[in-house]
Amino acid sequence: MSDAQQLVNTMKNILLATVAIVAFSAPSFAAETPKTTGQAPPSFYLAQDTATMKCQIVEAQPVAGGSMKVVGAAHATKASAETALKADKTCK
Repeated sequence: MSDAQQLVNTMKNILLATVAIVAFSAPSFAAETPKTTGQAPPSFYLAQDTATMKCQIVEAQPVAGGSMKVVGAAHATKASAETALKADKTCK
C-alpha cells in the first residue's frame, strides 16, 4: 500500500470513530424531562383551624404545632375529601 492510501484509511478510521462517539454521546446532552419517580401522588387533607374549629380542604399537610391540624387521613381525590368534609361532625 502506498503512503497516500494508508493516510486515507487512517482518516476514515478516525472519522468513523468520531461519528460513533458523537452518536452514542448525543443522547446524554438531550434535555431531561422532570422525573416523577418516587414522588407521592397528590393528596388532599381536611385541615381544621384550632381557634375557629372550621375545616377546609388543603393539598399540603399542615405542619405540626401550627394553628391547623389534620382531621382524619389523607384523601387521594378532592371529591373524596369533600365527601369526608361533609360527613365530619367536628368541623363547623
